[in-house]
This record gives sequence, structure tokens and C-alpha cells, in this order.
Amino acid sequence: MFFETIRMALESLRTNKLRSALTLLGMVIGVFSVIASVTAVQVIDDYFTDAFSSFGSTTFFVQKYPAINFGPTDASIRNRQDITYPQFEELQRRARLPAAVSPDETFEWATKASYTGPGGTVETSPNLQFRGVNEEWAINNGYDVEVGRFLTSDDVRYGRPVIVISRPVADELFTIEQPVGKMITIKGQRYQIVGLLAEKGAILGDNQDNRMLAPISTLFDVFGGVTTRNISIDVRAPSVQMLDATIDEVVGHMRAIRRVPPQNENDFEVITNDALSGPFESFTNGLTLGGVAIGLIALLAAGIGVMNIMLVSVTERTREIGIRKSLGAKRGAILSQFLLEAVFLCQIGGLVGIGLGVLGGNAASLLGENLSPAFPWLWACIAVLGVTGVALLFGVYPAYKAARLNPIEALRYE
Repeated sequence: MFFETIRMALESLRTNKLRSALTLLGMVIGVFSVIASVTAVQVIDDYFTDAFSSFGSTTFFVQKYPAINFGPTDASIRNRQDITYPQFEELQRRARLPAAVSPDETFEWATKASYTGPGGTVETSPNLQFRGVNEEWAINNGYDVEVGRFLTSDDVRYGRPVIVISRPVADELFTIEQPVGKMITIKGQRYQIVGLLAEKGAILGDNQDNRMLAPISTLFDVFGGVTTRNISIDVRAPSVQMLDATIDEVVGHMRAIRRVPPQNENDFEVITNDALSGPFESFTNGLTLGGVAIGLIALLAAGIGVMNIMLVSVTERTREIGIRKSLGAKRGAILSQFLLEAVFLCQIGGLVGIGLGVLGGNAASLLGENLSPAFPWLWACIAVLGVTGVALLFGVYPAYKAARLNPIEALRYE
């Protein structure tokens, strides 16, 4: 009987193509809205997870302002004092739990480097960041050295004119020569290349390969501002289990160093992976809820359409129902026949909606960089169960009406 019911449902679709298509359109739109939104959210979530994991699960950042701020900035935040290099040095002396503490200051946000070799002078694009750091910065921020070495404590202590650049920067300056050991010029100063960072790509729209890194003490000698520049501090806990304890210790020392009264809030921010991902989770959750709400409204409209088409189908097949009942068909058989037809019709719309929703939700991953396609298996299963529930909910009355028909009256129906 199951396969016979499927055959009859297909026959009904073929007989009333336009009516069936319009009825199923609401089902397709509803499922598409849900699946497209949750697929897009999963693509974004996967991207954010990969992006934040690159910082390391044990690294957190101390800085003057919040990492993400929506709306106008409060005056108490705008008027905060800078985090200076002497404050970093004092924190480095006092803290006992951190595995590593490193300063980070961008002295030039958009500059260029040049190299003069046998073939003449070559310059990079003027979009490179020139940053001052120490020997712990690379491991704190998840960078690997591809060739040569990173900065050492002696480089920082003695203010040596050495520099570490990324692979893309080296490719711009050197075509046939080995970069390590060569001298490049930045803002009129010469620096010796001691290492190349492995290529990392872009994270959250920020190019991670446009960095040039020199000892922060060297750049203070060149640019000045050792007591006036606002820096950020990168801190790495010894383990994930020690992360909270390390944060507590660093916060306590920073409050003492910056002389924050006990009754006042911190006048600095501690940024962790959770703090970075929180606002994005709120955004993606809102996107999911919006898609689900639109989908439920569309499914409600589609369910009413299914009930309408099934009532029309019962009316059109009244004589058929009368013949079947006169030949011995029971009410349960008639009821299950029409219910199965409703379920089958809704499943067609649901499967089409799932397919289109997955394609629509993954459109961003096909167009953007570093985005991986996703398939929301859980929500696809929920969608299948959802359309089945809609079919049963809105198909039960037409099926019940068909099962209750009097066979004599049904045979007389014209």
C-alpha cells in the first residue's frame, strides 16, 4: 500500500502541476530560509573558530580599549591613560604565572621597505605595518619562522637593528637572492633581515602577512615615545588550566601598576578568545533566529496550502473513495492513504528547500577567501521532521474527512 500511495501522490502531482508547484513553493521557501541561514551561520562560525584559534587557546591580550565596540564609546573608556612600555616592564618583573609576556606596538601602519641590490633598488607596496615586539611575540601570536630565526632577548636588550619580515614581503623585495642577512631600508633606517615568518593569510579581514617586526627597544630609539606611546601586551598562560589564574594575577598587577582604586573598574581590557568570539556569537545567533522565524511563518502558510490542496483532492476523488470503501477498504486505509500523500508532497518541498538552502548558505564560502563550505546535518534532519509534522498537522483533517465519507453518498457524488 505504501508504494501504491506514492504512485498515486506522483500521479496527483503530474495531473495538477501548477497547483502542486504553488502549494509546495511555500514549503520550499520555509525550509530554504531555515537551512540557508543556519548554513551561513555555520560557515561563519567555522571561520571565526579557525581565526580565533590562531591566537592560541592560552594567549590573552591586555590593551587600553575593547577589541570590539558597538555604538558610541563611553567617556570612561575614552579618557583612559595609555599602557606604556615602562608599565609592561614592571608587569614583566612582577608576574610569576605567565609563560611569556610580550609588548606589541605598531610604529607605522602603512609604510614601505626598499632593498638595493645588484639589479638596483626595489620597493614594496606602501601598506606594510612596522611593529615593535620582543622575542616572545611570535609564539604568543601563533607565528612560525620559515627561514632564519626570530628576535632574541639580546636583540631587544641591546636595541639591535635587526628585523623579521613575512614571506610575501620577501617575495616583493627579493626575486633571486636569499633574504636572510640582507639589509633593507625603512623610513631612512637600515635593518638586517634575520628571519622570515611563514605565510598566514588574512583573519577577519586583517592581512597577517604585511608585518615587519623589529625589537621594540630599537624602534623606540628611532621613533621615540618610550613613555608616551600606547602599547598592547600579549600574555601566554602556561596551560589552559592555568589561564584563569594567570588572568587574575595579571589583572591584579596591572591595577597596582596603574594605581586603580579598589572601588573602580579596570581602566584596561583583558581580551581572550571568548571575549572576541562573544559579539560574533550574538550576531550569528540573531541570524539563526531570524531565519528560523521566517521559515516558521512560511511553513505555516505552506501548511495551510497543503490542507487546501488535500481538501480539493478529497472532493475530486470522492467517487474513488466510495468505490474503494464499497470494495472493503477500511477507514484506517483511507486515512493513511491521504496522510501519506500529504507527507510525500511536503517531503518533496522539504528536500528541494534543503538543497537550495545549502547552496544559498554556502554562497559566501564559494566567493570569499578562507571560508569552507558546510552542511548543517542537524538542521537538515530537523527540517525533514518539521515538514513531516506540518504534513501530519495540516493533512489529518482532509484525511479524516475522506475516511468518514459514506460510501453510498460518495458513489452518488457527481
